[in-house]
Amino acid sequence: MATSEDSGRPRKIIHLDCDCFYAAVEMRDDPTLRQVPLAVGGAGGRGVVTTCNYLAREYGIRSAMPGSEARRRCPHLVTVPTDMPRYKAVSKQVMTLFRELTDRLEPLSLDEAFLDVTDVTDHHGSATLMAEYLRERVRREIGITVSAGVAPNKFLAKVASDWNKPDGLHVVTPDDVPAFVQALSVDRLFGVGPVTARRLKEMNVSTCGDLQAVAPDRLVAAFGKQGIRLHEMAYGRDDRPVVVTRQAKSVSVERTFDRDLPDYPACESMLATLAEDLRNRLARRPRERPIHKLFIKIRYSDFSTHTLERVRPDVQAPEGDDFRPLLDAIYPDDARPVRLLGLGVRFREDHAPRQQLSLF
Repeated sequence: MATSEDSGRPRKIIHLDCDCFYAAVEMRDDPTLRQVPLAVGGAGGRGVVTTCNYLAREYGIRSAMPGSEARRRCPHLVTVPTDMPRYKAVSKQVMTLFRELTDRLEPLSLDEAFLDVTDVTDHHGSATLMAEYLRERVRREIGITVSAGVAPNKFLAKVASDWNKPDGLHVVTPDDVPAFVQALSVDRLFGVGPVTARRLKEMNVSTCGDLQAVAPDRLVAAFGKQGIRLHEMAYGRDDRPVVVTRQAKSVSVERTFDRDLPDYPACESMLATLAEDLRNRLARRPRERPIHKLFIKIRYSDFSTHTLERVRPDVQAPEGDDFRPLLDAIYPDDARPVRLLGLGVRFREDHAPRQQLSLF
C-alpha cells in the first residue's frame, strides 16, 4: 500500500476530472447549447472533434473523431470552434480553487489533477468530504461539474473518478481494494489500449482477478517492463507520489461552518483556531521563501465572497492577532452572517536576475 512520505500512513489521493471540460465551458457561457448535441472542434471538411457533450456521446461521437463522421452519426450536431484562451482561464480558476485545499497538487492537463490530502485536517480529515466540498465549490463558483475518485493511490483514484461520470464521486477505501480490483476490467488499467487488451484476452485475461493468476515472469515475457506494471496494478498497487510541479505562491486554511457565524465577535473568536491550523500547515511544508503578505477570506450567507491582503513581511508564524486588522477592515459595520472564514499567507516572489550573454 502506498504511504505518505511525511507520515508513513496510507495516502489519501483525490483525482478530480472536469466533465467534458471544453464543452462544459461552452454550455456554461451559452445556455442554448445545453440541450443540443454539441462538439467542440470538428467543423469543416477536415476538422476533428476535440471533445463533445454527453448528448453527443449518445450518438457514438468521441474525441479525435473526424467532424464528417460525427455529422454523419448526428446530422443535427452543433459545432463550435475551440477557444483555448478561455479554457485556460477557467482551468486556472479550477486549479486555484483546488490549491486552496492543498498545495500537493499534480495537474495532468487543463481539466484534471491529482491531490494528495493525506495530511490535510480540514473536513475532519476525510478525503471523501474534501472531494464533495471541491466538487460543490466548482459547481457553484465556476459553473461546471467535476467527477472525483478517492483512493489510497493515484492509479485507483483515477479509475474511481471515471466510475460515476458525469458529475459523480466514487470512493475506494484501503479495505475495498482487494474486492474492487478483483472484478476490474483490464481495459481500465493505465497503459492498456486495444492492442494490449486483445493480447490479454488471448491469454484468457479479462479482469484483474484473471491477471492475478498469471505468473509475473510470464507477463514480463509477453509485455516486457509493462508486465511488471500490469502485475502491480492487478493487485491495486501504485507507489507513485503526487508530483508538485510548481512552487506554491500561498498557503491558506478555511472553514465552512455548519451554522453561520452571526456577527463580528463570532468571527473574531475563530481567528486563533484558524491561525493555529495555518501554522500547522506551514510547519508541514518546506519554507522556500519568506512570507510577504497575510490575507483573509470571508463568505457571507448570501455566498458573496471577499478577500483582503496586506504586506506583513516580518511575520513568520502568524497568530490570530496578526489577522485582526484585516478582519476589522473587511467586516462591514452591520452584522452579517458568515458562512466561511479563511486565513492565508503569500510568499515573496523570487525574481532571479536574467543571465547576461557576452557578445565577444
